[in-house]
Amino acid sequence: MALAAMNEEQPASVSKSERAYRWIRERIEDGRCVPGYRLVLGQIARELDVSVVPVREAIRRLEAEGLVTFERNVGAQVAMIEIAEYVHTMESLAIIEGAATRLTAHLMTPERVARAREINDDMVASLEDFNPHRFTELNKEFHAILYHECPNPHILELVHRGWNRMRALRDSTFSFVPGRARESVAEHENILRLIEENAAPIDIELAARNHRLATLEAFRTYQQANKPAPSS
Repeated sequence: MALAAMNEEQPASVSKSERAYRWIRERIEDGRCVPGYRLVLGQIARELDVSVVPVREAIRRLEAEGLVTFERNVGAQVAMIEIAEYVHTMESLAIIEGAATRLTAHLMTPERVARAREINDDMVASLEDFNPHRFTELNKEFHAILYHECPNPHILELVHRGWNRMRALRDSTFSFVPGRARESVAEHENILRLIEENAAPIDIELAARNHRLATLEAFRTYQQANKPAPSS
């Protein structure tokens, strides 16, 4: 959002510190500042045309909320995700979302399949000028079509809970592993093909489950490759 537009939308009574807080938080929440992204106080101050003082106050507030971390000789950066929580959530989603997709498959009309494929085509098109946040939003839309009509309300509630937990973690694996995005859309097409062909329900469930687990494995591989070297 342009600074001038943001100033027009916010009342004059909003302090510089509050404005900096909202500016930074918005970028964390919409994925423009991914986990690990360095927040350079001077750069933000220039962007907002304020001194460093209100930016520092905003950073401290975000640190208290767990959205930002501050380390000596490193500075402020967007807080990394809780890896254990992310892994547990992805493992759970793989199981319950796979089940929800299986239970919903026979309810998928040709129109709903066509809509899912249209979204997947948009995801393919977005790969040219890749935006992890936009890709993740399209990914949510795609999967919502596959499980939205799940006839088991308990499973559906668990799926929604898992997606909400992922949102709270503020993470998009595609931010870390953009190459996973291209594999993901191919797997989407495979799931749609299985649904169209009236494949065995267990095959549809396993395709959806393995799709989720493949994303988790890509994240684990990234984490292993980028693990800090042990101090000597």
